[in-house]
Amino acid sequence: MRIGLKGSRGVHVVGKKTSLRYALNRSNGFIRAFCIDSNKHENGQHTAFGFKQVPKGAKKGMVGSVFTGVASNYDVMNDLMSAGVHRIWKDYFISCVQPVSTTKILDVAGGTGDIAFRAIDYVRRNEKGSDLCMKAVVCDINPAMLQEGKKKVVEGGYFDGKGFEQVEFVEGDAEALPFDDDSFDIYTIAFGLRNVTEIPLALSEAKRVLKPGGRFFCLEFSRVENPILGPLYDVYSFNVIPAMGELVAQNREAYQYLVESIRKFPPQQELRRLMIEEGFSSVEYENLSAGIVAIHSGFKP
Repeated sequence: MRIGLKGSRGVHVVGKKTSLRYALNRSNGFIRAFCIDSNKHENGQHTAFGFKQVPKGAKKGMVGSVFTGVASNYDVMNDLMSAGVHRIWKDYFISCVQPVSTTKILDVAGGTGDIAFRAIDYVRRNEKGSDLCMKAVVCDINPAMLQEGKKKVVEGGYFDGKGFEQVEFVEGDAEALPFDDDSFDIYTIAFGLRNVTEIPLALSEAKRVLKPGGRFFCLEFSRVENPILGPLYDVYSFNVIPAMGELVAQNREAYQYLVESIRKFPPQQELRRLMIEEGFSSVEYENLSAGIVAIHSGFKP
């Protein structure tokens, strides 16, 4: 199935070689894409939710509950957990993406808009006079996270020369993106790929919506490769971060899931292999902070 979002109001369904059906509507300021009929993944198999094994069909709802519970404190907790370093990682990530004013960029699992807003800011700094043309689409499965992102549009003044918002927010699933084939020049996903149920399916969807020659970028927690830093990072992750989540966000379980999900995510070379298997070319990765996070990228042939 492919879903064209342009001009969507009420229900808009486009069917194509799949059992999925979607309804689209506009509410609360962003477009919502939701599955109304699907038998995908309902096969009794299990997947990882942190260190737990849960039915594949249950993971999306469980992840959704985690992010609904932390949405209002999400940005504050990111600053506290990383001592602000996540901002440096994201700034560097966008410098690798190098968007221009004409770039059609899709940021998946980007609810609060950090990457989309940084892309626009990057263009503003580097293309004086053309920055108001820059547009970005944020797609996230969680409406609470999208609402937090919507607030930032007004706060940051992200409007084009005609007064329209430069960021469009769409509620949708990374494993069944509600966009047409060959729609975007750039696909980004930052700290979101580890939360999907099936990583290969999310990668396949990323490749589908990219234009030929388009590029995929992933910023994600990865495997620390420094033998001295690794054990220290584990102590901090499993002891400090959940306690911080309990103190600041009143949600220890959400941040316990966070640190567990990082350990269950494929290490650098394994994710590279998965990308190649899904058909991406020129796949490479770069470690940041000794591998605490890594940037993976690849092209759609």
